Amino acid sequence: MSQQQLPIMFTERLNLSAQGVEASSLRFGELTMESENFILVREKSPDGKQLLTTVDMNAGGQMQRRPIAAEAAIMNPVGREIALRGGQNLQIFNTETRTKMKSFKLPDGTEIKFWRWISRTTVAFVTATSVYHWSMEGSEDPRKVFDRHASFPRNAQVINYKASDDGKWLLIVGISKGEGGQVMGSMQLYSVERKVSQPLQGFAGSFTTIQKDGHSRNMFCFIEKKPNTAFKLYCMEVGKDKDAPGGVFKLPPVDIAFPADAPDDFPVSLLASRKYDILHLITRKGYLYLHDIHTGKLIFCNRITTDTVFVSTPMSDGTGVLGVTSGKGQVLQVAINEQALIPYLLQQGNQSQLAMELAGRLNLPGAGEMYVTEFNRLFQAGDYKGAARIAASSGQSLRTQETINRFLQIPQQQGQPQPVLMYFSTLLEKGKLNVIETLELARRVLQQGRQQMLETWLKEDKLECSEELGDMVIQSDPKMALSIYLRANVPEKVVQCFVLTGDFAKIVPYSVKVGYQPDYILMLQNLVRQNPKAAEDFAKSLVNNEGGRLVDMAMVVDVFMQLNRIQETTAFLLDALKGNRADEGHLQTRLLEINLLGGAPQVADAIFASEMFSYYDRAHIAQLCEKSGLYQRALELYTEIDDIKRVIVNTQSISPGFLVDFFGTLTGEHCIECLNVLMMHNIKANLQLVVQAATKYAEQLGPSELIKLFESYKSYEGLCYFCGSIIHVSQDPDVHFKYIEAAAKMGQIDAVIRQCRESEYYDPEKVKEFLLLENLPDPRPLIHVCDRHGYIGELTSYLYSNKLTKHIEVYVQKVSPQRTPEVIGKLLDLDCDEDFIKGLLDSVRNMCPVAELVSQVEERNRLRMLQPFLEQRVAEGNTEAATHNAIGKIYVTINKDPQEWLKNNQFYDSKEVGKFCEKLDPYLAFLAYKRAWGACDDELIEVTNANELFKDQARYCVERQDMGLWERVLVNDNPYRRRVIDETVQTALPESKNPDEVSLTVKAFMTAELPNELIELLEKIVLQGSEFSNNRNLQNLLILTAIKADSGRVMDYIHRMDNYDAADIAKIACSEQYQLFEEAFEIFKKSKLNVDAVDVLLNHMENLERGVEFAERCDEGEVWSHLAKAQLDANLVPDAIASYIKADDPTDGYKEVVEAAKREDKWQDLVRFLKMARTKLKDRFLDSELVFAYARTNELAELETFVTAPNLADIQACGDRCYDQGLFEAAKILFNAASNNAKLASCNLQLGLYREAVDAARKANSVKTWKEVSAACLAAGETKLAGVAGLNIVTRPDHVEDLISEYERRGLVDELLSLMEQGLGLEAAHAGVFTELAVLYSKYKPESLMDHLKVYSRRCNAPKVLRACNKARLYEEACFLMLETEDYDSALNVMMEHPETAWEDDKFRDTATKVRNRELWYKNGAIPFYLQYAPLKLNKLLLQLKDIDHSRVVQVIRQSDNLPLIMDYLKAVQKENIAAVNEAVNEVLVEDEDYEGLRESVDEHDNFDQIALAKKLEKHELIEMKRIACHLFNKNKRFADSVHLAKQLKLYKDAIKAAAQSRDEAVVEELLQFFVAINDREAFAATLYEAYDLIRPDVVLELAWRNQLTDMAMPFIIQYVSDLTNRVKDLEEKAKPAEPSSGSGQVPETYITGPMMIANSAYNPGAMQQPQQQQQYMMQPGQGMMQQPPNGMGGYPPM
Repeated sequence: MSQQQLPIMFTERLNLSAQGVEASSLRFGELTMESENFILVREKSPDGKQLLTTVDMNAGGQMQRRPIAAEAAIMNPVGREIALRGGQNLQIFNTETRTKMKSFKLPDGTEIKFWRWISRTTVAFVTATSVYHWSMEGSEDPRKVFDRHASFPRNAQVINYKASDDGKWLLIVGISKGEGGQVMGSMQLYSVERKVSQPLQGFAGSFTTIQKDGHSRNMFCFIEKKPNTAFKLYCMEVGKDKDAPGGVFKLPPVDIAFPADAPDDFPVSLLASRKYDILHLITRKGYLYLHDIHTGKLIFCNRITTDTVFVSTPMSDGTGVLGVTSGKGQVLQVAINEQALIPYLLQQGNQSQLAMELAGRLNLPGAGEMYVTEFNRLFQAGDYKGAARIAASSGQSLRTQETINRFLQIPQQQGQPQPVLMYFSTLLEKGKLNVIETLELARRVLQQGRQQMLETWLKEDKLECSEELGDMVIQSDPKMALSIYLRANVPEKVVQCFVLTGDFAKIVPYSVKVGYQPDYILMLQNLVRQNPKAAEDFAKSLVNNEGGRLVDMAMVVDVFMQLNRIQETTAFLLDALKGNRADEGHLQTRLLEINLLGGAPQVADAIFASEMFSYYDRAHIAQLCEKSGLYQRALELYTEIDDIKRVIVNTQSISPGFLVDFFGTLTGEHCIECLNVLMMHNIKANLQLVVQAATKYAEQLGPSELIKLFESYKSYEGLCYFCGSIIHVSQDPDVHFKYIEAAAKMGQIDAVIRQCRESEYYDPEKVKEFLLLENLPDPRPLIHVCDRHGYIGELTSYLYSNKLTKHIEVYVQKVSPQRTPEVIGKLLDLDCDEDFIKGLLDSVRNMCPVAELVSQVEERNRLRMLQPFLEQRVAEGNTEAATHNAIGKIYVTINKDPQEWLKNNQFYDSKEVGKFCEKLDPYLAFLAYKRAWGACDDELIEVTNANELFKDQARYCVERQDMGLWERVLVNDNPYRRRVIDETVQTALPESKNPDEVSLTVKAFMTAELPNELIELLEKIVLQGSEFSNNRNLQNLLILTAIKADSGRVMDYIHRMDNYDAADIAKIACSEQYQLFEEAFEIFKKSKLNVDAVDVLLNHMENLERGVEFAERCDEGEVWSHLAKAQLDANLVPDAIASYIKADDPTDGYKEVVEAAKREDKWQDLVRFLKMARTKLKDRFLDSELVFAYARTNELAELETFVTAPNLADIQACGDRCYDQGLFEAAKILFNAASNNAKLASCNLQLGLYREAVDAARKANSVKTWKEVSAACLAAGETKLAGVAGLNIVTRPDHVEDLISEYERRGLVDELLSLMEQGLGLEAAHAGVFTELAVLYSKYKPESLMDHLKVYSRRCNAPKVLRACNKARLYEEACFLMLETEDYDSALNVMMEHPETAWEDDKFRDTATKVRNRELWYKNGAIPFYLQYAPLKLNKLLLQLKDIDHSRVVQVIRQSDNLPLIMDYLKAVQKENIAAVNEAVNEVLVEDEDYEGLRESVDEHDNFDQIALAKKLEKHELIEMKRIACHLFNKNKRFADSVHLAKQLKLYKDAIKAAAQSRDEAVVEELLQFFVAINDREAFAATLYEAYDLIRPDVVLELAWRNQLTDMAMPFIIQYVSDLTNRVKDLEEKAKPAEPSSGSGQVPETYITGPMMIANSAYNPGAMQQPQQQQQYMMQPGQGMMQQPPNGMGGYPPM
């Protein structure tokens, strides 16, 4: 069956293997697919690195590989977020922004069994005990949702986890192995609201939402499999109370039958198509099942792949599913084939009801004829309700005006609603009405005044909106009409409704959205008079349109200003000009001008303050601002310095802050000028402002210039304020000095003190000199300057020499105690009294830095002076190193018990004091350095080496236990190393009782690679009876050192010592580096480690004889096992098997024994080994190999006995091995025992037992087996048995073609036809049987094909049969099949291509009306075909074709120049007034010179190019045709052309009538002049009558007077005078004062304006020639017009 006729569309979107993805990565856990957008694959690069491959399915399978350390990854189904898992760490990473969004670490011992995204923001993961949800939003950690049920197997592999759309239901799915290796399914359903779980026995489940009986239902569908029962599909509604509206929807369970060739198959995924409400069930062996959720019925079943689809996901549009196969990596897409679904179901015979339900529910094609038939049946039976339901379910095939009319024709029964309303009610229950139904229903509802029902239906989206519906509703409800017009997209009517309802604000957004262009200016003019505010908002919306301005802003301003709406104009322009564009500068100027001149300068000021505009006329606006008193704005706009100077002096009206900012806009020169102007104008009032400006712009103007400015006016106050304002930001020393100077001049001593104390930028030398000269009463500024800048000596000298010792005390006590050492040093230089100095020290005490003090005093050799001070500090608890260093130096110098002090004092600096002691006593230096305990190791080693204190050095190194120190001491280039080693071995280490010291010393010797010295050391410790003789570590070390340095001593050590690690040492001894195998063997043997000992003999010494001897001596099973392994490796298979039997333990290496025996062909020995092994192990492998060994040794009796007894052998696999190696007898026994009838049949075939093979195949019931039996029987000539097999094959659609090919290859055509004919009667006969038989008939028996198609056409695969018919040139049969399958387009093509065999007129016409491709009617289609083969029947064909494009018909026929041939058709359709038809008819009538028919045609049908026809007719020979041309010119208001043509033809009456109709004075006057020129007096008079109101009296009088036509013009003149008189009289009456009403009720006579001088009839030239008769035509008194002339106009053709 071809894909076009299958209900599914099956495609391979991508092949991952072909894209380079390794097959090992195409499996569950390594590949994930959370949606149709991305696939993630974990794979390894060639260099072994882990990679994550991202496959973008939306980009055609584009792949991106990146390194990754995570163990698993899943991509967000919608976005670009990826969740990663590595060990216990979880991360969510955004691949677009390359940022980590969230992370979490699982508790230790927690392992994730399965995880996936269940929504756009949530990741769910299942552990061994619980289920967690983790949101990527916020900062919350994963939350536990529920625990796994106790009945859910702990060893189950979780393969899926799903959540319902509302998140209220959750499902875990897992599989596990049951008894006998059978796969068992387990599920756990959890209710979030009720917090309860329900365990289920099943394999797959899914949540979805469907619409059923007018209610939205949350469905849970799953596959259940209980023990010893079939698979069942359950579909039930969840989360709904049974008493809720609509009840609870639930289907009875549906059995799912798997094919006979897949008895152990099971579901792996169940996905719901939300668009079609169809379940997609995929099994492990690649079978696809489609089930309808509403009914549970099976729609389709077939195998889509031979591989397992291990991961799948639904398509986002709901059309199908996407899956990936294991191993091959095929990305397969399965989608519903809408065009073929219904036809496929109808071909199945028993699925017609399901087909109708699906077609109605999903609006699918293919069931239209069934609906029409059922509708007619119910309608004729009077079941109108049922007929209405059928129409509602038919899609659009019955939803037509014809159906409505049929219900309208039904008479209403008393007490019953109208049938048509019942019909509409049924449609509304089903869904939405179409346009025709909506209009019919709305018309009746509005007639009843029930508009609220329409409103309800509109809200429910039950009606199809249209312009006609809105026109119906607008009179009664404009808002509802607006809603309708919006939905129907009728912009003009929508805007009208907005205007009608006053919603002007909505007009612009809507018009822009739909692209409609109303007259906005006119709307704005009307609105500004009614509601100026609304007009303002409307105007803003017009210019702020996102797509561009909709009106000219200048025109909008004119509209507002016409009514002097300044406020609205301002608001509009402020909004419209917010973009500040250069091309809008004139409007910016106008806006400011309007407010400055309109009395609203404050508004203009606010506009300036907003800084919205930049492109207005600045000079013009500046002048207006100055005149309006807006000096600040004028300054902003003026650019000339003279204008600025003139305005700037008005400081009383200008904000000081603005002025200060304004100075920043000027150049430096202009700024100084303006500051000068302000100082000059009023220095007292403007000083503060000048200071502010100078302060702000000091950097730009330069402080020096500003200082000069203040000094020029001798303003120390200004200078002080200016410098004080900038001093905190200025680094100019001159500014700081000037500030100190100005402050000092003003007496601001505190400011001077603060500046001297805090400033960093003044010149200290200059300030110091100024302060000395200024002689300030307070010396604190000088103290601060000297203290900060290091003039301590000068300050001390100054204060001391000037008897200011009190200030010295204050300085060292409160100002700078840290300067005390410098002060003390200077005082010592000045020979100051020691008592004063000690007093200073006592007053400062702890604040004085001792280190510097000691340095100052020590330089002057006065250190002993500080001893009391220092001892007092120590007594007070001072721990400062400098203090203790100083006191230590004093004690060492005076020899005051220095060793005790050095050992016990913990606060001195060892390095400093040690360095000091080196010159006096090296041992004291050693003590000082030792006290540092590591910090002075280098100094210690240096002083001990220099002074040969090696014993002290060795003891220190042992006690220190520092490897770094030992490395420095034991380095090769240390000339004193030998001395240190000797002292260590002889003195330091023997003295030590600490095992750690010994251990680290030994380690140091090892690190220094001194093996001989180490052995010497260890022998002294271990072998000479010390406390450490039995120390295991030291014994190990001694043996290991001997192994490395002196292997000859190893054997002696082994025998002399017992407390060592034998196993570890033996392994080192027999390592490849040392190869001391005998020593290792001796160690193992001494320690009773027989297995390790024999391993040394076998693996290292490779001496099998000694190994056998040793095994026999110790006789241990494990030793025999190791020996057997070695013998097996040496390929001594019999010996190895004997050793294994002695070991009586097959657990180690029994598979290798089997392989070796098979390789060496030792089957008898293998049987003995396997029998022994079976007594110890229960293993499938052993039993299976024993079975095969029996087969190889041809022990069939033992084999049969074995397989009938209980065993664990894989009988099936053994049978396959026997079969592959040609052991068919043994294989037959095994397959019989395994009940594998398929293989049993194959064995029988190999043995020539064909009938037994058929019996076995019948039991197997596998198509593959039947095909094998069939082929073998055919090859052997057993055609009857082959026929039996063939009947079982033809029922399988996928294998029929192979069967046919086999028969055809062997030339058995008759047998094949007989077989296929027998297959027709089978109960399981499918479409393929009927199809293939039809194809065979077309090849070998064409005379039977038509009869076959007449009976079975509906059950055939039409495309395939058609291809066969075309190949066999059986066009009649092909045409018949196309008509039966409703392929009318193809049938029509066949009849046109092969008319000699396939064409019949009635059939052709009937088919042509049903084609879908209407192009088959036109070019190269039915019309040209009939022109060639049946031209006389063409009209009948054209009239039968409904909805034909008449214009194209005319085009096609015109190309063949056969328009007269279809004249009957053209006249029949001319009533539709189509231009092409009218032109064709007129063309034929012109050619036939049928002017009467042409006149009738152009009058009744006006849709054609009338001017072109008129121009064509004016050249025609017949005068009547030319009159028709005049008529056409008149109809198109081309009166000049009509008059011109009529004059040429001398049809003056036509010319007069055309001129009067033109209402053009020029045309009439030109015609009058023409009649005067040809002297046609009667025509002149007639023109005056017909065009009375178009002719000027002066023109008439002039023409009459000049051409003696006064008599002809006199009636016109009289009538004109009469009209004029009446008009004047009427005006006089209106101008009179009002008179009292007489109550007569008479109405005053009005004047006459029409052409009343002659009655409306033709004129009589004869009468005009008799002057005596004129009096009866004159106006009589009291009359308003002349009497009717007596006769008609003679001599002219009738009008």
